[in-house]
Amino acid sequence: MAISAKLVKELREKTGAGMMDCKKALEACEGDIEKSFDWLREKGIAKAAKKADRIAAEGLSAFVVDGNTAAIVEVNSETDFVAKNAEFQGLVKLICETVAANKPADLTAALNVELDGKNLETVIAEASGKIGEKLSFRRFEVLTKEDDEVFGAYSHMGGKMTAIVKVANSTAEKARDVAMHVAASNPQYIDRTAIPQEVLDHELAVLKAQAMEENAQAAKPKPENIVEKMVEGRLNKNLKEMCLVDQEFIKNPDETVAKFLGEGKVLSMVRFQVGEGMEKREENFAEEVAAQMGK
Repeated sequence: MAISAKLVKELREKTGAGMMDCKKALEACEGDIEKSFDWLREKGIAKAAKKADRIAAEGLSAFVVDGNTAAIVEVNSETDFVAKNAEFQGLVKLICETVAANKPADLTAALNVELDGKNLETVIAEASGKIGEKLSFRRFEVLTKEDDEVFGAYSHMGGKMTAIVKVANSTAEKARDVAMHVAASNPQYIDRTAIPQEVLDHELAVLKAQAMEENAQAAKPKPENIVEKMVEGRLNKNLKEMCLVDQEFIKNPDETVAKFLGEGKVLSMVRFQVGEGMEKREENFAEEVAAQMGK
């Protein structure tokens, strides 16, 4: 099949691999991005152990902690200029407070919460008209805790990235440091028990294929038991990178997050990065001007 330049570009951004390698992978996998990613990993070409979603959309994420309830939201705008607007920031704060106070079951329920005779959806639409850009309440999470548990929350780059954790047997100060780590390091799971079996099976299959490919091309192939140990070592390394408690603590790389917490145990974590998984409209200003001039 014909492979488009857009598809090659997308795979290149996800893997860090060269353009021709990406084209070969897509041709071998009939244009399937996920299979092409695994193909590159198996060949030892992909630079990343996990896919990194392209971050493009504008807006803000924010959190509210109110007693035993915490909420985190993401609200999108079309431009970063609007994201810095005080009125937009006030709207994001209002949405977050509304979510924390009402604990809606889902986004539809959240948009139907009434505020001074108007539902939240109408409030957002009116703000959109006033500000002059399309605004979108994209997602939220609500966390609740017991009296003996603590929340930690951290917002980075003025709300471009926000994280909340719920921790048992610890302090609010330590919980905030862990939230800072979650924001910076983006762990996929709290610990290995949280990793789904299908993820483990898939990771193992890819690493085995990668090791077999390397061994087949080696001048002096290794025995099968050595290859198995190599795969096991790589799997453990990848799982450590995926799991919060096994990661090197951002404020002290000499200890893991688990060691930093001591008896503390992370019960929940949520991390929002603005625009995660969304693609910004790509603009060609020369074409736009030409179109407006009727050329």
